[in-house]
Amino acid sequence: MVTITDVAADKAKEILSEEGKADWGLRFYTAGSSCCGPSYGIDIVEEPVNGDKVIEKNGLKVYMDSDTFDKLEGMNIDYVEEGEKEGFVLTGGKPSSCGSGSDSGCGCGSSCG
Repeated sequence: MVTITDVAADKAKEILSEEGKADWGLRFYTAGSSCCGPSYGIDIVEEPVNGDKVIEKNGLKVYMDSDTFDKLEGMNIDYVEEGEKEGFVLTGGKPSSCGSGSDSGCGCGSSCG
């Protein structure tokens, strides 16, 4: 299960409202991958794409295709404001194989992390 924190849901609803799109939602997607794992993107969208998983929190709708949803299994979508660092972040979840000490890892060494 992918969870959304109250802080993230409230901030997303605030952003959507400011954009004049209060009834819209957010779409998380896999934006690419490297040896350290996938990268994710986020868009403001009016409705889900056919087959999307829909997560709701405090009136916010978040859409993801099945592949992205599976990759984010066990993760939390949060929002942080720490000095110059501000934005949506993913926390928790499964550890990456990179740097795991496994011979089957990606072999990118200390470049991950």
